Amino acid sequence: MVTRWVRLQAVAVSGSSAEGLMLAAIPLLAVSVTTDPREVSLVNVAGQAPWLLLSLFAGVLIDRVRRTTVLAWAYAVQVAAAVVLGAVASAGLLNLPVLLLVAFVVTSAQVLGDGASGALVPELVEPGRLAHANARLTVIDRGVVQFVVPPLTGFLVAAAAGAPAWLAAACALVALVLARRIPSQSVVAATTHPLRDLSGGLRHLVRTPLLRSITINVALGSFAASAGNAMFVLYATQVLHVGSVGYGLLLACLAVGWVASSFVVQKVVDRLGYSWSMRLAQSFGVVAQLLIAVVPPWPPLVGVVLMSLTATVLIWNVCSQSSRQRFTPAPLLGRVLTSHRALAWGLTPLGALSGGLVAAHWSLRGVWVMAAGIQAVSAVLVWFTLSPAAFRRTEELAAAEG
Repeated sequence: MVTRWVRLQAVAVSGSSAEGLMLAAIPLLAVSVTTDPREVSLVNVAGQAPWLLLSLFAGVLIDRVRRTTVLAWAYAVQVAAAVVLGAVASAGLLNLPVLLLVAFVVTSAQVLGDGASGALVPELVEPGRLAHANARLTVIDRGVVQFVVPPLTGFLVAAAAGAPAWLAAACALVALVLARRIPSQSVVAATTHPLRDLSGGLRHLVRTPLLRSITINVALGSFAASAGNAMFVLYATQVLHVGSVGYGLLLACLAVGWVASSFVVQKVVDRLGYSWSMRLAQSFGVVAQLLIAVVPPWPPLVGVVLMSLTATVLIWNVCSQSSRQRFTPAPLLGRVLTSHRALAWGLTPLGALSGGLVAAHWSLRGVWVMAAGIQAVSAVLVWFTLSPAAFRRTEELAAAEG
């Protein structure tokens, strides 16, 4: 079991490197084609749409096919997308439609890969170590890898437009090979209709009050975060006046927050419990979003705010993912994880579009004012619905059904 867990982390390192290169390069390449906030936001819309359009069907696949096989398929798709972007950019044929297509395909691979990886974790670690394991994978995905990748992407784009994509293709190929070497549990042949399987995951998610509340709050937070993420490249270049390398360094500040928080997240959860950890994390998110809107345009100060924001976001994400893994039967886990993402992240394309409209008709700083307001609504809901008593009731129900 330990060996399989180590191998999954190795897959995460190489696969997240590929994703990080592509996701950092695409916005930079977009602003080389257009600086219209509405058109730039379309790249983020295309990149977020698969979470809404494909997640439910991905969950059925994850529960019907060996999960490491699905993981390998995801990285095969990433290789193809990276090769296409590298070839087009290197040939000087880059345009907005190509970027929209590549962004959609890269995230489609993420939908499969993240769902399969999340469903694998309970197979590989003990229940009491779920928070630690999820924190480790999150740090690899958003922390250690993104600490290196975004600044590197800035240098690579400055050197050659296609360079990040070619390196991403190589990293995704390594992840594909490593994923094929992780043994996982076989899947019982399904005898039910795929649509019936799909509804089973949705029903469990919606009928479990705690999981339903988490999903609603993640949906609000994802809408707000997507608005900011879609406009961050313009905020960095037009408000903070940094170039591609400075933009990469600001993204690296996000990673520093993930890494710093990862060392204490298990201790925080053990000491405060899931309820209070999530309440405090969500409340600080309101403050951080508002600070981004009002602080002076000094990149180091903004970097500190970003580090603080992602430190608390990691705590929330770990508790959120671990709750779904703890309170979902194994045969349903793939569908529940992807159903959550379809419902919770389905609003992200609208969030990205809203960010572009607010920036175009108000200001770039106004995007974070809007995000802080939405986050505040979410924080209020968290304090009322994710109480310690709510977690106790869910634990008792899961034990009775188990």
